[in-house]
Amino acid sequence: MPASTFQRSSHQAISNREIADRISIRELVDAYAYCADRRDSDGQMSLFTEDTHFVMRSAKDPRPSQELHSRKALAPIFADLNKYDSTTHFIGQSAIHSLTAENATGETHCLAHLVSVTGEGRRLTVISVRYLDSFRKIDGSWFFAERIACVDWTEERTIA
Repeated sequence: MPASTFQRSSHQAISNREIADRISIRELVDAYAYCADRRDSDGQMSLFTEDTHFVMRSAKDPRPSQELHSRKALAPIFADLNKYDSTTHFIGQSAIHSLTAENATGETHCLAHLVSVTGEGRRLTVISVRYLDSFRKIDGSWFFAERIACVDWTEERTIA
């Protein structure tokens, strides 16, 4: 995001509810990576609303390469991680752009490290992803209502 469009928040007086909501949303983002790296697709799916909207696309092309419209539709996406020998998702900066009692928006950066084993040996794929998120609070818990995964770049290489 260019510096001219970034809006810094002012938190001179922040309510306990807002503090709790911000921590809960960060825990939701972290839980997504935790479940992915443990191949817990049921756990990963439980982080989304029933009517969730999930999009995969390149950051340079707004057209989705995948677009799903329900929690149940996410199962094959998350199960696809089983093809890797191991994965590590590093969550970087995470910003909440808007927050009300029931809804929020934000952006999270992630470096996904995916290790596969082939006949030629071990391969590492590193994917830089920016998640553009909309969150919804339901019965006191935060969920992903929309998650747009924008792939900024990918690198592949052989590893020992």
